[in-house]
Amino acid sequence: MRDRIVAWWRRRGHGWSIYPTRRLGMLVAVVALLWLLPGDVGALVAPVALGGVVLGAIVDALRLPVRDDITVDRAVPERMGLGDHYEISYEIASAAPRAVSARFYDAIPNGVTANVERGSFALEPGRTMELRVDAVGERRGRHRFGPAALRLETSLGLMARLVSLEIFAETTVVPSLSNVRRLRLLAMQNRASDAGVRALRQRGEGTAFAGLRDYVPGDDPRLVDWKASARHGQLTVREQTIERSQAVVLMVDCGRAMTQLAGRYSRFEQVLSAALVVCDVAAASGDRVGLLAFDDEVRAYVPPLKGLSALRGLRASLSGLDASLTEPDYASAFRVLAARQRRRALLILFTDVVDSRAAQSFLAQAKRAAQRHLFVVVAIQNEALVAAARPTSAGSAALYRSAAAEELIREREEALARLRAAGLTVIDIDAARMAASVVNRYLEIKARGLL
Repeated sequence: MRDRIVAWWRRRGHGWSIYPTRRLGMLVAVVALLWLLPGDVGALVAPVALGGVVLGAIVDALRLPVRDDITVDRAVPERMGLGDHYEISYEIASAAPRAVSARFYDAIPNGVTANVERGSFALEPGRTMELRVDAVGERRGRHRFGPAALRLETSLGLMARLVSLEIFAETTVVPSLSNVRRLRLLAMQNRASDAGVRALRQRGEGTAFAGLRDYVPGDDPRLVDWKASARHGQLTVREQTIERSQAVVLMVDCGRAMTQLAGRYSRFEQVLSAALVVCDVAAASGDRVGLLAFDDEVRAYVPPLKGLSALRGLRASLSGLDASLTEPDYASAFRVLAARQRRRALLILFTDVVDSRAAQSFLAQAKRAAQRHLFVVVAIQNEALVAAARPTSAGSAALYRSAAAEELIREREEALARLRAAGLTVIDIDAARMAASVVNRYLEIKARGLL
């Protein structure tokens, strides 16, 4: 008999998961006022009313669905781009014999933002309720969703059951891919200029068809298009674009300067997103793309790869990186690069040179690397510093802040001028326009055959 009672107790979903509602509390309060009735009326009516309330609460508790009656399925994206919008869906089904009112709760991890809480909804017997929630990845890394819970009430609303459901799931927040998808879509629609990307093409000898033009003495006879010549009544030759497969190595500074905010996210997160865009464009152009990430030591190295494997390899390596508060060791990074990348390549370094002293330590290493490779330095502007140089309030404190900011900006401009004087290509750009500017520079190098 005892075993039967315990089994029944467990099947009902544990007694402590049932709670009185606010409605039951209000009824008890009203019944308590009946004791104030004059004479023996209160003494007779109040116990009967209280007994009725208690009986109703017991019946209501027995009518609540048990834990085994409820099933919840959660569908979470396997990967989420940082700051990108995704959808989490829930399917809630009830096998209980009667309809109940339900509220749904979910344990969202700290690295993901999703507003799951909503008003009560009807959970019909034998039917599936589908909930869709907008979710945003807020912090890179692997995040685990905890258990979900349902608060159930019958039409009486005297008692409620809290059903906890162990439905764990994981998602990995990776660098944002929204810019990659957007650029691909615009490229398919021949609207890449909407993203700030210019189409550059050099005409000459090559393997890809570029257009037709009239024949001039000295043209290669093999380029004569005889069908077009017959159609136009004069000799016409084909022009072709120069196609050349080259190696592109993205160098990412993970040091202190990258920890500063550039809008909603840090400059480092903006760099990761831009690096993936450049990787996607270069891979689509047939080039091999690699990665070298460093702060005071080399944090990651991916040899130049071709095709989709390049994008997957870079995304996997970048997902595990974070900016640190250490100063970048350029010497160590360039030593690794010299040992791993002996053939000429296009080096694109994402960093920021704050002052002339930092530029001096970087310049010696960059000059040596530029003897073998083509070097592009992407210097990310500090928007907060630029804003601080324009005081918005009166007073000596605002003027001092403005003067200090102007001094830092001047030192930075002098440092970048030294890099340009040494023959390095410098792109001084804010984080919002960084991806398009770097892609444009890459396409220009590609079109002009500078490697």
